[in-house]
Amino acid sequence: MGETLVDVAPPYRLDLTVAVLRRLSTNLVDTVHDGTYRRALTGLVAPVVVTVRQTAPAQLTVRVEGAAGEEARALALVRRMLAVDRLTPVFDRGAAEVPWLRALAKRVRGIKPPRYPTLWEACVNAIVFQQVSIYSAGAILRRTIEALGSPIERDGVALHAFPSVEAFLGASDDVLKTAGLSRGKIAALRRAGEALACGQLDEVMLEERSTPEGVELLCGIKGIGPWTATLIMLRGLGRLDLFPQNDSGVARSLALLGGEEADVQKTFELLGAERGMLYYHLLLARLEARGEITTG
Repeated sequence: MGETLVDVAPPYRLDLTVAVLRRLSTNLVDTVHDGTYRRALTGLVAPVVVTVRQTAPAQLTVRVEGAAGEEARALALVRRMLAVDRLTPVFDRGAAEVPWLRALAKRVRGIKPPRYPTLWEACVNAIVFQQVSIYSAGAILRRTIEALGSPIERDGVALHAFPSVEAFLGASDDVLKTAGLSRGKIAALRRAGEALACGQLDEVMLEERSTPEGVELLCGIKGIGPWTATLIMLRGLGRLDLFPQNDSGVARSLALLGGEEADVQKTFELLGAERGMLYYHLLLARLEARGEITTG
């Protein structure tokens, strides 16, 4: 298939948007090489590989390779994942009023709030990252992905598609435990997967509900509490009116950037219904401090 030009809402930075989508450089599913983002997408007729480059300030070039006739669906997923149309004027105005946030927001101007391509992927990421360090969770998720699928080679890069609900439900507990998943997380993931597989839960149900109602629906699945539901709604549904306050990494970043002078509640008030963008900015601040991204 050929290349497609996709317009984006400026300001836009593909590198920073992909960085917060990936969260860790060890991410097997979302890969970056020489400024090019690649990912194998499943859930279509057959796996499709998308390659994305930012070729102009307000334009991406997307190449779709794979099953014939799936280009439109693949492009729709790319647009969703990379938030090409999303604007955050409320956050931008609020951040300008917060001294400790203003400089960071300026350095990472162009970051958009990405979304996982499926609700299942959002659930898995949120559950796996419960109550462990981001690095431990990343390693566990990496081993789980390796155990449940085989890589696809493109241009010398090994691409791992995110395991489907069916692949996870069909895996033995021994395989999942070997990857590092605890018994409790395996049970929670199986309950979420079964709810999705039987139609007890789907994305339309959450889209049709208010944010508090969506959180409540997710919390009805044993093993998903308020923090996990918040991350699912934020990273999976794009609900920027949520912020995961009880996140240890977020708390450390707030302390580092804002210090004792940070009035978190006042900041939330200023950021209003787009306070979830603060989560992505704090994640970029951690990546910047580790030298994993270039800002400015």
